[in-house]
Amino acid sequence: MRKVIGRKPVLEAINSGEEIDRIMISYGQKGGVIDSILNAAKKNKIKVSQLSPQKFKESEKGLNAQGVMAFINDLNMWEVDALVKQSKKSENPLILIVDEIQDTHNMGAIFRSAEACGVDGIIVTERNTAPLNETVEKTSAGAISHVKIAQVSNLFQAMEQLKENGFWIYGSSLGKDSQIYTKQNYKGAVAIVVGNEEKGIRKSISEHCDHLIQIPMLGKTQSLNVSVATGVILYEVVRQRGIIKK
Repeated sequence: MRKVIGRKPVLEAINSGEEIDRIMISYGQKGGVIDSILNAAKKNKIKVSQLSPQKFKESEKGLNAQGVMAFINDLNMWEVDALVKQSKKSENPLILIVDEIQDTHNMGAIFRSAEACGVDGIIVTERNTAPLNETVEKTSAGAISHVKIAQVSNLFQAMEQLKENGFWIYGSSLGKDSQIYTKQNYKGAVAIVVGNEEKGIRKSISEHCDHLIQIPMLGKTQSLNVSVATGVILYEVVRQRGIIKK
């Protein structure tokens, strides 16, 4: 059982069809989103309890839950082969690979951008990776409830499965062999790899990519935050595929 906190994430969890055990609301909470939560919960026959502000504060344990939290079954993780098979139903499959992202806020923001760009699935590493907890859920604004996730112990094997299924793999890297991200062709089956906040994608992973890409920096900072960079690259993929119309 996992805890989902925040008004928008709870509403998104309800609308995604996830199996919700119960919802708790701090007494006196009002507003359009609260009304939507109550209506959606009633429609889906989900139990809602109202707690005094003090009891709710004790339950949220220091988290900023915006007066709302839900208890939901653990995330339904996909096997890589099933994720790949499902993604290939798309005309231009798009998979995001997240290599050892350790900050929960970055992870949540990455999921939010990925869902907004219509990715077909996200592959995350098991080791040295942020837990997919309530902070990730809240930062993603509920997007984690709408994306397919596979968590793997062997990223090389997952990348091989992608290649065997016709995917081209592009790794975000600041290395000298990287090319400007806009100069690549992202049509067809594509996987994008983004890496650790401090070190980037591991050298062994970058060597397993078909192409390395980077976002040019015009200021004095060396790189963008990984969640921002992920959004920039994903939207270039979307732009090239003609999904965004003028």
